[in-house]
Amino acid sequence: MPPINTIDDVIETLQKIINDTLKNKSTLGYFATLYLKVTQKVKDGILNNFFEDNVRMEKLDVIFAKRYIKAYYDYQNNQPISESWNKAFSISTQYWPTVLQHLLVGMNAHINLDLGVAAAQVSEGKPIENLKGDFNKINVILSSLVDEIEQDLSTIWPFLKKILKFTHKIDTFLIDFSMKLARDGAWSFAVKLASKTENDKLQLIKERDQKVAQKATTINNLGLIPEILFMIVRVGERGSIPDKITDLAQK
Repeated sequence: MPPINTIDDVIETLQKIINDTLKNKSTLGYFATLYLKVTQKVKDGILNNFFEDNVRMEKLDVIFAKRYIKAYYDYQNNQPISESWNKAFSISTQYWPTVLQHLLVGMNAHINLDLGVAAAQVSEGKPIENLKGDFNKINVILSSLVDEIEQDLSTIWPFLKKILKFTHKIDTFLIDFSMKLARDGAWSFAVKLASKTENDKLQLIKERDQKVAQKATTINNLGLIPEILFMIVRVGERGSIPDKITDLAQK
């Protein structure tokens, strides 16, 4: 993994990952492309003084991003990674998962596991409650991307919105990832971590990882009717893997 100390380093590394996935025609590029958008919006927020503490927010962004980036490179090098990220990355070799499912399992690992860990880490030595305002603001950015995701995916498969309305489970996942789980679940996890010893933190992270990994399993096993519908979506997705990555990258 390359050295990452600033948000610009994060953006540069994410672009390298995207370029690699374009070259290798890898579905791992879907989440990397979405995450680059998130990071660019956070950078814009920092430059425009959107956050209460912009220096701290850049540190949080770097810590947060490095958890994903390290998992990505470790996975490429056959090194151990969290169960949550292993679930997310392992479907990259499968044909049937849709672009939406690839994005959801990545969001699942990064928001529901990594965000709480990063928030606790950036608050070490200080009351974690001081972070809550900016934590909520980062979730405003995450939430704003949900509609954008649906619009991007509708370019890849025009009837996706109709499918989303029909498959209530997927619609619920999008709502959860937009605000409720990201704010309530990840924040509660961060608060728990902040009050624990290092050994207790490791145990809590392990337990959380198992729960988040189970949610990833649910995303890819939605039941007979949703699975049939998503098979139709998958067959109807427009373009090659690089085409889809490029579509997701559009502003």
